[in-house]
Amino acid sequence: MNTQDCIFCKIISKEIPTKIIAQNEDVLVMQDISPKAPVHYLILPKKHIVNVKQLEEQDSHYVSKMILMARKISEKLSGDGSFRLIMNNGAGAGQSVFHMHCHFLSGKKMTDF
Repeated sequence: MNTQDCIFCKIISKEIPTKIIAQNEDVLVMQDISPKAPVHYLILPKKHIVNVKQLEEQDSHYVSKMILMARKISEKLSGDGSFRLIMNNGAGAGQSVFHMHCHFLSGKKMTDF
């Protein structure tokens, strides 16, 4: 996929509006448009990387930046601050937007899948 066709790249470049929760020079956090929990954000690198299988060694810092951003946004959660991170890799695993991202879910008791 070309980055010009990627909806997340269009959001990052402000071609498509969205509710941005937080961001820094490497990572953007936005509200999920189809939430599966009371708090459902998407955390993504600002660089187009298809998924973990396509992650190059020189881009591995984006993964730690995403996790650190999850920690930062978790500090604003009520209750005990529990959250779940989910990262789907490939269509067979449920990835529907082919720009690496993780789902940040909170606000309800999570059950096993």
